[in-house]
Amino acid sequence: MTGTATSIFPEIITTRIFNAPPALLWQAWTEPEKIVQWWGPEGFTTTIHEMDFREGGKWNFTMHGPDGTDYPNHKIFVKISQPTRLVLLHDGPPRHSMTITFEPHGQGTKLTMLHLFDSQDAYDLAINSHGAVEVALRHLARLDAFLQPPG
Repeated sequence: MTGTATSIFPEIITTRIFNAPPALLWQAWTEPEKIVQWWGPEGFTTTIHEMDFREGGKWNFTMHGPDGTDYPNHKIFVKISQPTRLVLLHDGPPRHSMTITFEPHGQGTKLTMLHLFDSQDAYDLAINSHGAVEVALRHLARLDAFLQPPG
């Protein structure tokens, strides 16, 4: 299925329905060996330097673009409500919070990502310089491909 996205300051909301149970999506988001298989837009790879999965824990990683550009990322786990909700702080430009919810939807899961920005400048940087809406949709498309059974 395809995802949808809306963006009006101060937020970007991305949703997608997955043909997988919430527990499976939760694992894909919280287990480093799974995240590195799908995190980032198509063509990117990810190296996790630290993932202290607890409230207050740090998640530091680098996304490697297909052109060789590295994109360091620093996040902090703010709230963990297994298996329904994760709240992270993206601690770097553009600084913002990210809330991911996992809701049962028929036999699958509705995943919603809410990016919330404190300032217009941070929002504009995410939208205009980082292509945040398209990148979020591409992240979720890659997650969907990862969750598909082989064959």
